[in-house]
Amino acid sequence: VGKTLALLMLYEIHDIHRFDRVQEFASYGRLVKCYKESAGKRYGSSGKKIGNRHLKWAFSEAAVMFLRRNPVGQAYKRSLAKKHGKGKALSILAHKLGRAVYYMLKRNQAFEIKRFMNA
Repeated sequence: VGKTLALLMLYEIHDIHRFDRVQEFASYGRLVKCYKESAGKRYGSSGKKIGNRHLKWAFSEAAVMFLRRNPVGQAYKRSLAKKHGKGKALSILAHKLGRAVYYMLKRNQAFEIKRFMNA
């Protein structure tokens, strides 16, 4: 993703161990919608500005950069776009990249494209 974007992600994440679950990290990074919920019932979504806007931007940029010169990623985005539309396909890819970054930092491992695409 490049040095600048990677440093921005690391500075905004600060310490990955403060997130117990990947869901908490995705919520913090605005990669998922937050829902109004009471007594186990969902009443729609709200609060589009809850979470870290810088991480949302960074993962959206990482998704676009992931698609450059990556035919496997482009094919995956096309299949997502058929089902969800172009904009939502990029959001899904950004969320998937966010989950990958969480596990990479948590397990102290490098990025593996085969593992990423098969997950």
